[in-house]
Amino acid sequence: MDMELRGKTVVITGGSKGIGLACAEAFAAEGCDLLLSARDPAVLDTAAASLRARFQVGVRVLAADLSADAEREKLHAMAPDADILVNNAGAIPSGGIADISVERWKAAWDLKVFGYIHLCQLFLPAMLARQSGVIVNIIGMAGRAPKGGYIAGAAGNAALIAFTHALGGQTQNDKVRVFGINPAVTATDRMETQARFNAAQKLGDAERWRETLTGLPLGRPIEPREIAELAVFGASPRGASINGTVLDVDSGGMHRS
Repeated sequence: MDMELRGKTVVITGGSKGIGLACAEAFAAEGCDLLLSARDPAVLDTAAASLRARFQVGVRVLAADLSADAEREKLHAMAPDADILVNNAGAIPSGGIADISVERWKAAWDLKVFGYIHLCQLFLPAMLARQSGVIVNIIGMAGRAPKGGYIAGAAGNAALIAFTHALGGQTQNDKVRVFGINPAVTATDRMETQARFNAAQKLGDAERWRETLTGLPLGRPIEPREIAELAVFGASPRGASINGTVLDVDSGGMHRS
């Protein structure tokens, strides 16, 4: 199915690995040109080279810490007229209320919560002016089904869910769409990091992290490409009615008894 996205410019944060890289691959497969941002320049350059070779699309990169206002502004300046923005960069730590210092909490929210909000503020004006554009916020199921052991992420994700609902409702009159995706446990490096923390807390041994990945609805984590393909469909003209909503991707796990 042609997603009618060929030639579009897509900005993806956290685009060097995990869900972000999967999104880059999926949009590139549709003929989109990419601007990817992540912290590690070596990993970012490797990802970009692979995408260029495999899909013959334009791929630019910006190695940046998007928890900083100035770095977000630099990213925007590289593609001020982007057609699609995929907000994906985030690293909110696992832990309960006593495990995360307020400084670490603020730093994590500067990247994901305020990072998403600020990038929307930067990219939206041009979209509204031309009356076209899509913003996709990759958020997370913790915002829907909060747990005390991931309290900073649960609260941050819940805020972004509300933000996405409100912003999409506001932009629809100008033909700009904003929607979100809530992945449950997804097979990424970040999944392993969180599982290691949980294993250390519960089992006393971080190396037993695989033992914490139990009770998954399909008996496995979600694959990053599953999230990426949904993002592409939602951002395409095929998903023209997807706006102001956040799509839960958890195989119904939230409703299991």
